[in-house]
Amino acid sequence: MTAMFSIFLLSLLVITAGAVIRTTNLFVAVMLMGIFSLLIAVNFFLLDAADVALTEAAVGAGISTVLFLSALAALTEEERKQAGGRIAALISVSVTGLLMAYATFYKPDFGDPSAPAHQHLTPWFMQTTVEQVNIPNVITAILGSFRGYDTLGEVFVVLVAGIGVLFLLSSPRPPSTQKAGSEGLKHYLIPRMIGRLLIPFILLFGLYVQFHGEYGPGGGFQAGALIAAAVILHGLLEGQDRALAVLPMKFLKFLMASGALLYTGVGMIGMLKGSYFLDYSVLAADPVTAQQVGIILIEAGVGMTVTGVLLSVFHAFVARGKHA
Repeated sequence: MTAMFSIFLLSLLVITAGAVIRTTNLFVAVMLMGIFSLLIAVNFFLLDAADVALTEAAVGAGISTVLFLSALAALTEEERKQAGGRIAALISVSVTGLLMAYATFYKPDFGDPSAPAHQHLTPWFMQTTVEQVNIPNVITAILGSFRGYDTLGEVFVVLVAGIGVLFLLSSPRPPSTQKAGSEGLKHYLIPRMIGRLLIPFILLFGLYVQFHGEYGPGGGFQAGALIAAAVILHGLLEGQDRALAVLPMKFLKFLMASGALLYTGVGMIGMLKGSYFLDYSVLAADPVTAQQVGIILIEAGVGMTVTGVLLSVFHAFVARGKHA
């Protein structure tokens, strides 16, 4: 039954992707891309990748859709047609797709216990997590402790990407347009009522995901996206000025940098105590407790940076659209 449902979802993915390519209406394309992200999130859940599914739903279907809609404020409604190049693009995509499909023939079957990953990496992570970290969610231990360098790099990638977007979109706001579009959806009763009911629960769930990542799916990336989604929803309902009154741009920029600095600072403490960079075992007398404390701190840093970057980019897009 699960296999049939997966095939059905994959068919919907192909249909949705084809519709995105064919449509010339940019608003329709953005909505279809949001549906595409939701379908991918459901597929991740079926593959027992709950952490990835939560990230895809929050970022792909939620934040990305809002950012695309904000960018559309500075664009025309219809896509500008380009002459030529379609046949070459079709051939390139088709060849790449066929090569990827051919490569899957040599991969182990889904859930195959004899796959190399299940014979070497998985048993080692399961055993080592119990001994050295002792938290139920092995994924959190892998990303926060065993792969701490990779996660730190991802945080700085998010930070640098946010800074780059802010540089590209930054421009002084003309005094005459400062109030344009600041009303949000104040005149739409039903969206405001539903939004006001949802925002507290989204924030509460974001905090739950942030501090419950040791025991279930979640962590700083997912929590940051959820908290940013709640603030963005508040901005859409009440206007950008109200959202900036809650979290000003200066504070968001501070949040962007301080999250990455917190992550780096935790790693530096390990070096100051005579150990290695990002070695959490020296943060407390008990090495297992120290690992847990270190993971909580670096996940907090991740959540701070992700929240600051997403909200800063959103406000930059909205401000850009007001000048169009």
